[in-house]
Amino acid sequence: MRRLVLNFKRWDQRIFIGINTGLHRSFLNFWLFYFTHLGGATFTIASTLAIWIFAAKPYSHTGLIAAVSLAISHIPVAIAKKLYPRVRPYLAMPDTRTFRGPLSDHSFPSGHTTAIFSVTMPFMIMEPMLALLLAPIALIVGFSRIYLGLHYPSDVLAGAVIGTGVAIGTVALWP
Repeated sequence: MRRLVLNFKRWDQRIFIGINTGLHRSFLNFWLFYFTHLGGATFTIASTLAIWIFAAKPYSHTGLIAAVSLAISHIPVAIAKKLYPRVRPYLAMPDTRTFRGPLSDHSFPSGHTTAIFSVTMPFMIMEPMLALLLAPIALIVGFSRIYLGLHYPSDVLAGAVIGTGVAIGTVALWP
């Protein structure tokens, strides 16, 4: 079991290095630095509340479900960050490329990735054609977290699983 964990850790770091250092381009540096904020608290909270309040039905209803999903999704994130205090890659690996004002809290799981998946999934469930727009956005936000040196691939994967799972559960249990 220990060998399996070590192999997974090496795989995680190799993919991280490949994305973080191997793919750097000025075009991506600019766009991903700003695109990553679509998974941040300010944007996800503001957008779900705005859709809930101002959009026509059925989008307003889905906006409320997305807002609730977003709130619920951060409970397991907070618990995981306490139980598994993983150091962010830019702090653990000296050659990591990072940008202005990197976060210093724990790395696992990715809160931005959790947020974007928990917010976009209810809309994709409600209107599957929206997946053509929303799935790439969610995936790019997750990718940006690795590219910017803030998360390992496993952090992003865990965030996507948590966000998706909570969103599906919220939609399924919504009265």
